[in-house]
Amino acid sequence: MKILIIEDEKDIGLFLQTSLKRAGWNVDWRETVESGLFALGTNSYDLLILDLNLPDGEGIDICHKVRAEGKTSPILVLTVDSEISSKVELLDSGVDDYLTKPFSISEVLARIRALLRRPSSLAETVISHANLSLNEKKQSFLKNGKEIYLTRKEYMLIEFLIRNHGRIVSRGEIMEHVWESEADIFSNTIETHILNLRKKLGSNSRNPIIRTYSGRGYLLD
Repeated sequence: MKILIIEDEKDIGLFLQTSLKRAGWNVDWRETVESGLFALGTNSYDLLILDLNLPDGEGIDICHKVRAEGKTSPILVLTVDSEISSKVELLDSGVDDYLTKPFSISEVLARIRALLRRPSSLAETVISHANLSLNEKKQSFLKNGKEIYLTRKEYMLIEFLIRNHGRIVSRGEIMEHVWESEADIFSNTIETHILNLRKKLGSNSRNPIIRTYSGRGYLLD
């Protein structure tokens, strides 16, 4: 699950990014309208957290642009009471929910989970394939009912593979959805994490749970 934060207050932005990463999500953080729109144009996000008052424009303009492009990812707005002239206008612009500052991280997490549970979202509390199962709320992974410890990136990688089981996913897709946008696309980090996952899943040449297709990507068998 990948989230974009557009927030110019450094303390809030860093706090949110750190807290959401700790909760198990992949998070990018931008501080302006321009950099936020660039991130949205070059990456795919499952949820957008947006400040209304940004140094180079209005956050509401980002909402209009995102919805005009047909993107349906939930948008959670962060604002102060004085900035909300009309709640109806805010919701009509394409915003799914909003929080007034100051807020607690527990409230942010609750709002995010509620938004991601909506039917238009791809997220479920539990997702599974064959004998593999992920519980997103508990951030746990099971094979044949037995829990297997995964690092945060391993968890996010197997989640992406399960969601796309039955089709080959490229390195580019994995890098876009699992790693931060600043990650080095030429490193061997994906291969290393795939290797670690295979070991933890008990995969071998006779039972390749995760198959490699040279020059194309990976497939969860």
